[in-house]
Amino acid sequence: MENKIRTLRTRQNLTQQELADAVNVTRQTINAIENNKYDPTLSLAFALAKQLQTTVDNLFQH
Repeated sequence: MENKIRTLRTRQNLTQQELADAVNVTRQTINAIENNKYDPTLSLAFALAKQLQTTVDNLFQH
């Protein structure tokens, strides 16, 4: 599943660590999601979308 996390995160000048801290996961989790090696839980997907000021549908593309 492709995602826009890296693009949206960098547009907001957030590091992986800052985003991870904001949604209570590790930096490694953010890295794995950005590299399509880990699919987040639904609750994490909603937290990421909220933090990145977008919708879950926009964040993740099938």
